Amino acid sequence: MLWLFMALLVVLVCVLAVLQYRWIGELSVTEEKQLQYDLQAAANKLSSSFNAELSAAAEGLQPSEQQVQEMGRQKAYERRYSEWHMSAAHPRLFRRAAMVGEENGRLALRMFNPETGALELVEWPADWIPWREFVALRLSGVNSQRPENSPLIDYPRFRNQPDPGSGRQEELEWLLLDVDAKYVSEVILPELLTQQLGDDFRSQYRVEVSVRADPSKVIFGTDSGRAPSSGNQAPATATLFDPPRPPRNGASGQTVPVRGVSNDSGRGRWMLSVWLRDGSLEAIVAKTRRRDLAISGGVLLLMLATGAALAQFSRRAQQLAQVEMEFVAGVSHELRTPLTVIRTAAFNLRGKVATNPSQVERYGALIQQESERLGAIVEQVLRFAGAKAGRVVQERQPVSVAGLIEGTLQSNKGMLEDALCEVQTHIEPGLPPISGDSLALRHALQNLLANAAKYGGAAGRQSVEISARAVRGATGNKAAEIEIRVADRGMGIPPEEQKHVFDAFFRGRKAVEDQIHGTGLGLHLVKRIVEAHGGTVSLESEPGAGSTFIVRIPAAPAEHQDELAHSLG
Repeated sequence: MLWLFMALLVVLVCVLAVLQYRWIGELSVTEEKQLQYDLQAAANKLSSSFNAELSAAAEGLQPSEQQVQEMGRQKAYERRYSEWHMSAAHPRLFRRAAMVGEENGRLALRMFNPETGALELVEWPADWIPWREFVALRLSGVNSQRPENSPLIDYPRFRNQPDPGSGRQEELEWLLLDVDAKYVSEVILPELLTQQLGDDFRSQYRVEVSVRADPSKVIFGTDSGRAPSSGNQAPATATLFDPPRPPRNGASGQTVPVRGVSNDSGRGRWMLSVWLRDGSLEAIVAKTRRRDLAISGGVLLLMLATGAALAQFSRRAQQLAQVEMEFVAGVSHELRTPLTVIRTAAFNLRGKVATNPSQVERYGALIQQESERLGAIVEQVLRFAGAKAGRVVQERQPVSVAGLIEGTLQSNKGMLEDALCEVQTHIEPGLPPISGDSLALRHALQNLLANAAKYGGAAGRQSVEISARAVRGATGNKAAEIEIRVADRGMGIPPEEQKHVFDAFFRGRKAVEDQIHGTGLGLHLVKRIVEAHGGTVSLESEPGAGSTFIVRIPAAPAEHQDELAHSLG
């Protein structure tokens, strides 16, 4: 079931990966189109807004027929100029503004004085000569082309009634408006770009406004000093500066284009081009797609890893549950044996089956032996519970290595004699003391002795060797660590079992087959106790050549050894 679950999870993740790849691809295409549409719509709105600004200004400067009749032509124009100049959002939009009309049979040019608002008769500027010819031809009824690439706007005022003979509406006079390109570049275009592209448009976009007929002439650019980008196709373009045309029926009112409407007439004299600083739309969308694929792939891999982890945890939980069941069964068996012996001996003593003193003494010794065995089992379980709760070391005291070994051997003398085990000791004289819990350390050494006595060889010839010496530690000090070795001459431990001997509840195959008593906690507790003292425990074993357990525990610091030696004395 576990492998079936993993197989289904892998298949599901693969299906999701394929679907997400397709969905992200479709979303990328849609996103690219949407980005293109939004950017072009913003450029069109900017074009419409700028052209609407020109139309509103030209219409605001031209008086109505009624005003001309009531006030006279010149006064009517001066009045509209003053009103427009006071109410306009950009009164400096035009560098020069003038009214052209016939006066005494000649074409007169009157320029608006920006300070007084009065129309003053002036000579035609040299750069306006082509417009004088254009206006003259128009007044004579000849259709002519406006001068190209000019910053001027001509805004005529028509007679209300068309000519009965030709049906053509006659131009009465003209407004000539010279757009200030510098003011547009410094004030108006930044405002419109901020409205359409955001406050940080300079960091996200590269914008260029150039003369449509001559792209080398740049009106505005976010990257000043950079060569024009006429060869690099912009993702969004729009024309600006479409001169307004007055209504021919003489009626007043706002003329198209309308500000805020996404519209590009396509007739503008300037060209607006917008590029994204991060690259082309395709590159940006591809980058976003790769990021989305990476995120979705990471999520799918996380799902696989989570499934694998859950499967692994489930497998380990099953193994742990099985080991714990075996441990409970083993402990129950270990407890049942001494309790049965004690109960039987007590029954025999109470029933007076044993009548002579030697029998009573033998039953008493048997009860004592099994009680000690029962106590050892309980002690193992209690220490395991304490280690799980983090209470391995209770109280640190100065501990003599020689005294630790001798005390452990003395307290386990009966067990060693019953096992017919011979113990040899080799303790290096003058060993420095260690700082630790003497009871915990004695329990660890006792477990190593018991393990060696059980597996040290055939009955009647068990031999265990205990040695202790000072060794060079990781810091390079001569007596940085104390090494205690417990070696037996048994059959050794198989290589495949050596890495598990310190695991909780683990018992070797031979121990199970030979029904050797044990709980599988002894060596695990040894490891926990030694590591709690900052040391290490390792195993050297070869099949048929015995096993050696090596314990290394740091010696007490040199500055504390005299104090510890005094307390030991």
